[in-house]
Amino acid sequence: MNELLRCNDLVKRYGSHSAVNGVNFSVNEGETIAIIGPSGSGKSTLLRCLNLLETPTEGEIFFKGKQVGCKSKVGAIEYLERDLVSVRQRMGMVFQNFNLFPHLTVEENISLGPCKIRRISHDVARKAASSLLEIVGMAGMNGKYPGQLSGGQQQRVAIARALAMEPDAVLFDEPTSALDPEMISEVLDVMKALSDRGMTMIVVTHEISFAANVADRVIFFDGGQIKEDGPPEYVISQPRTARMVQFINQHTAFRPDIMQ
Repeated sequence: MNELLRCNDLVKRYGSHSAVNGVNFSVNEGETIAIIGPSGSGKSTLLRCLNLLETPTEGEIFFKGKQVGCKSKVGAIEYLERDLVSVRQRMGMVFQNFNLFPHLTVEENISLGPCKIRRISHDVARKAASSLLEIVGMAGMNGKYPGQLSGGQQQRVAIARALAMEPDAVLFDEPTSALDPEMISEVLDVMKALSDRGMTMIVVTHEISFAANVADRVIFFDGGQIKEDGPPEYVISQPRTARMVQFINQHTAFRPDIMQ
């Protein structure tokens, strides 16, 4: 596999607090990586640093072998506007609260980015939107507005919108946390299908079953640092640290089928 993304000694501070504290890891093309860990451990901040929605305080990010940003005279990394635009175009983002435009139809939400940023025609963008809606199980919903959809349907539209930019990877920030329990599976099924198709995905999630059965690698994140990183059959089924054992026990006490 070819390396798609790598970060070296990544740090994000807010005042004296380090939300991300010296993180090193890489992502290969086609990998699905699940990032799990307690709330407030810095998982979402790490994700937002990777596509520069948050500017890292220290460290380096490499995308397709090229460093994002450049070193200033004092040695810090400077991220220019062209870096921000380029990275965000190539790494799609799916948020926990959908972030759809309520005054635009489903089709318009999906086609807006390709038309405005990729400069493709409205006709081409509309046809692509229809194809993507089929992929996420929303065929025929083109003319609906977000307010007419369930939470699960809105999240699937958000996934289609991210895919419309033809990204090299898609980042998911707790995509099911705002959903009612009966709607979670419909979103996870779409994500599993994307993983099966070879889409590179980094997923911050509390869905341990998804991490166990879909991810190629599982990262346990705690206190702003990676505590464990490896295949799910080791990280989840045979954790090495007492903290990971405690976390897994809390999340799987009533889920004996966690590894299928």
